[in-house]
Amino acid sequence: MTPRFDTTYRQLPEVFYAPVDLTRAPLPALVRLNRALAEQLGLDPEWLASSEGIAMLSGSTMPPSVEPLAMVYAGHQFGHFNPRLGDGRAMLLGELVGRDGERYDLHLKGSGPTAFSRRGDGKAVLGPVLREYIVSEAMHAFGVPTTRTLAAVSTGERVLRNGLEPGAVLARVARSHVRVGTFQYFLGQDDTAAIDRLANYVIDRHYPEAREAEQPYRALWTCVMERQADLVAHWMALGFIHGVMNTDNTQIAGETIDYGPCAFMDTFHPAKVFSSIDHGGRYAWGNQPNIAIWNLLRLAETLLHGLGTRKEDAIAWAEAQVDAFRARFDAAFTNRFRRKLGLLREADGHDALVDATFSALTEGEVDFTLFFRTLTQVADGQDEAPLRELFAKRPVADMWLSRWRQQLKADGDGDRAEVMRAENPIFIPRNHRIEEAIAAANAGELAPFERLLEVLAKPFSEQPEHAELERPPAPDEIVHQTFCGT
Repeated sequence: MTPRFDTTYRQLPEVFYAPVDLTRAPLPALVRLNRALAEQLGLDPEWLASSEGIAMLSGSTMPPSVEPLAMVYAGHQFGHFNPRLGDGRAMLLGELVGRDGERYDLHLKGSGPTAFSRRGDGKAVLGPVLREYIVSEAMHAFGVPTTRTLAAVSTGERVLRNGLEPGAVLARVARSHVRVGTFQYFLGQDDTAAIDRLANYVIDRHYPEAREAEQPYRALWTCVMERQADLVAHWMALGFIHGVMNTDNTQIAGETIDYGPCAFMDTFHPAKVFSSIDHGGRYAWGNQPNIAIWNLLRLAETLLHGLGTRKEDAIAWAEAQVDAFRARFDAAFTNRFRRKLGLLREADGHDALVDATFSALTEGEVDFTLFFRTLTQVADGQDEAPLRELFAKRPVADMWLSRWRQQLKADGDGDRAEVMRAENPIFIPRNHRIEEAIAAANAGELAPFERLLEVLAKPFSEQPEHAELERPPAPDEIVHQTFCGT
């Protein structure tokens, strides 16, 4: 049963996209199919796993009803504006209406050159494809709004990156691929009519409640802001660092998109950076909320003509929204860390305890995930000794534990361990484990990749047979830098 696409984006004017000439993969083969997601989307897993389905997922040939396109957008990349980016190694196959009644894009990454490739080959290699598969599906299991992976397909060719590497294509699913950078492209073209067309499209598709507001563009911006504030707070509560929070990687629907040089922290530090190209720490763990509001203000710039009857009023309104973002983010951030620490009731002193926790973890050089995992066990009545042993400086642990106990006493009784178990994952996609899985896959062995996916599908569950995947890296296993793969 071939997919039935209902593609609203193609109904926009052609300035929004370019048609794609397909690049045939020499020998496409299925690496892995996400059968559960396929069924959720109303797709036939058996057809997708057939030669015809694999040909579509690799970008080689399409069913007659599919007219792939490459979306155009601009973007601030590490603060520098590029007026014309677009899908340089990706294409939108179309939109599917899932069994839940929601609309989803099906998008291929690494499928070959497009009109926006800028002399690039448009290809992807297996390592980054598997990284995105692992991390995006883990984020879904954590409950983080995210794009997801429908399939990974090898192409049967070698692609030049860090030497010759196996070529691959990722089939990605998202609520849409409209980005802040999509709006920025048309601002750069001084095309207000296209901005209006795009804003109305986004309102109709994602935020219909904004249509009823007195000022729909203000309502639209506020909806996007709220989702971004909640999203970044959730990232940070997991120790996640996106790595490339460019405006072209800021999705309007509020999902995590583009898992390039992303990583989860091992040893905690608020200034931690992994991306090999983030030399100034712009996208460090602790700077992510600042970048989120910076990106949102770039969106506001594109909508100024609809944010007020006078430009001065629109600018004043946009500037005032910094406080609105801060309030939304701070509430979401504190609430997540309150639950991670086992505090059941809102009270004064929680912000101070959260700050003290970060200071103690930094000074004690403590693994972020293992700290909250072990703290959950302490709250469940187990011995404190393993928690103390996580700290390089034991007096730091003693001082922090005393303060935590005092806050718990003020918090009152309740099953705090249950709350903590729902907030503190046991397993995360640790960087060294991802690298191990990629190295094995490049050598033709997929078992480590499959094992990671199996374990991370249940990240909050005890899985004693996989206990070694909880452990942080040994000194010689630490991954200090991650790469985008382009």
